[in-house]
Amino acid sequence: MTDENRPVAVVTGAARGLGRVVAITLAKAGYDVALVDVAELGAVTDEVEAAGGAAWPWTADVAVETDVLELVAAFRERFRRVGTLVNNAGISLIAPAESTPTDAWRRVVDVNLTGPFLLCREFGRLMLAAGSGSIVNVASVAGLRGVSHRVAYNASKHGLIGLTSTLAAEWGGRGVRVNAVCPGWIKTEMDAEDQGGGAYTDSDITGQVPMARFATPADVAAAVLFLADSSKSAYINGIALPVDGGWASDASWTSLRLKTRRPLGT
Repeated sequence: MTDENRPVAVVTGAARGLGRVVAITLAKAGYDVALVDVAELGAVTDEVEAAGGAAWPWTADVAVETDVLELVAAFRERFRRVGTLVNNAGISLIAPAESTPTDAWRRVVDVNLTGPFLLCREFGRLMLAAGSGSIVNVASVAGLRGVSHRVAYNASKHGLIGLTSTLAAEWGGRGVRVNAVCPGWIKTEMDAEDQGGGAYTDSDITGQVPMARFATPADVAAAVLFLADSSKSAYINGIALPVDGGWASDASWTSLRLKTRRPLGT
């Protein structure tokens, strides 16, 4: 059973990685959480409930419109309200632009951009009817800068920031805030999979980041919670918040960055 006085959040891509940590963080902060993923959600359901939130798992592919419509219909039956939507589900693709297959391009854009649009549209209607709500789209530093060999991923994340700005402009005056977080590289299963393919190493990332480390899921989840909570961010609308250790701010060449860095651990 859910408490009508508790806020309700929807988190996509909740089965693992950042989505899992976001869901648990929201539960610890007093939210009930709808967990959405194509993967099995049993483990994170237990973790959310252990953190104090009611958990409602739902299997759906966010890129499939019928899946999204079924999700929203079932959600309305269960909760009848939504305070926060976190569009976290996403997939990666590493390939030179000239070697990127069209079907792979479409799948990345469908999951990373069309899916958030569908979820924003459908859950946004519920928020607009209630006159309140917060949407947090998980973009990327790759939505702020260009990153080689990630043409589909970069385009999808740039588009997600554009979607965020547009909805913030349309809906802010009707009580619904829309923002994005733009993480740098995070130590998650996706990072392990990408590195397993030989795309980059830990030192490639730490050498680029002024703070000399990867993001943790908790770093990003804290930013998501801040933007979700109207008591903390009531007048923040339409931003793309970098959570990247300074990556997007630093135009230095690598040798200069490393030369001026203090030794790690000091």
